[in-house]
Amino acid sequence: MENEINTLLKTIKTDYYTYTLRGRDTSELSETNRKMIREFNDNLTANYGQKYIKIVKGDGCSQSVWGFVVNTDTDKVFQRGDILKAAGWAAPARNKPRGNILKGDFSWVRWTGPEYLK
Repeated sequence: MENEINTLLKTIKTDYYTYTLRGRDTSELSETNRKMIREFNDNLTANYGQKYIKIVKGDGCSQSVWGFVVNTDTDKVFQRGDILKAAGWAAPARNKPRGNILKGDFSWVRWTGPEYLK
């Protein structure tokens, strides 16, 4: 699961980088852009719990929850590795998974969080 979490974090970071570029060449990034990318990358973390792995972005008092990944085989609704949108700081939205990291489904991943249901 650790490898898949690292892939998820890398996918989120890549999406943020792509968003920052917005069609520009990498040589057109300002020093401010480069600093923002570094800070985003440095402050994206995975906090492991028994039921969920909480993905947190930001530092200090400006943290927010990116989303959750199911970290148990005993959930009655979801499978281990399911990506869930955050309902709040401490709990996921348990309506529908937005992919599964163990199945390599990262199509719902954006730097802002898992996409909304379509």
